[in-house]
Amino acid sequence: MSRSPEVRCQGPGRPKDMDKRAAILKSATALFMRSSFAGTSMDAVASDAGVSKLTVYSHFGDKDSLFREVIRGCMQDAIPDEKFTYHPDVEVVDVLTDLARRMVHIDTDPQMVSTFRVIFGDCRQGNPRYGRLVWEEGPLRGRQLAAALLAQAEREGKLDLGGLTPEVAATQFFSLIKGDLMMRRLCGCDEVPEPECRVAVEQIAMAGVRTFLRAFQPR
Repeated sequence: MSRSPEVRCQGPGRPKDMDKRAAILKSATALFMRSSFAGTSMDAVASDAGVSKLTVYSHFGDKDSLFREVIRGCMQDAIPDEKFTYHPDVEVVDVLTDLARRMVHIDTDPQMVSTFRVIFGDCRQGNPRYGRLVWEEGPLRGRQLAAALLAQAEREGKLDLGGLTPEVAATQFFSLIKGDLMMRRLCGCDEVPEPECRVAVEQIAMAGVRTFLRAFQPR
């Protein structure tokens, strides 16, 4: 039987078993999404992944770090960091269109909507920690990456942000592409079947991209 792939962590210590790390992340993702941050213990993650709790702590240090890795992994699956990379040979409209499509499908995904309902419940009960971690590793990190993309596009003369900071421009971009479907789903007021939903959110996203470019394309 072949051995599991291993890499050596930075600094002293034993090599980390990457198969175990992947199993921990898979179990943690399922448990966090189902039971929220507060309702998921490191013992439960270890048991579900078939490893010891010591192994979980060895790979991730604490529950906050594990949760950050889960959220970052989910975001990477949906929108890899390279999608925020500026390429001079690619039209800005194409980059923004791809980002818009990916982002609106994340926001309206039924599992993501359920996760936000759990976050709101935790915040209402005076436990904003879960929400802050999601915010930092999801929307905030996405805005920072988008801001860097827009700043580079402006330096290359492809956009003119009109004196706005890249961070404000990125916020404007994400606001324009969202529409109201996520809020409707959060409120339980949406009965649009999934195929029609995909079409609807893409139409809203494309309209947002066009509006953004009308405002910020160089004159």
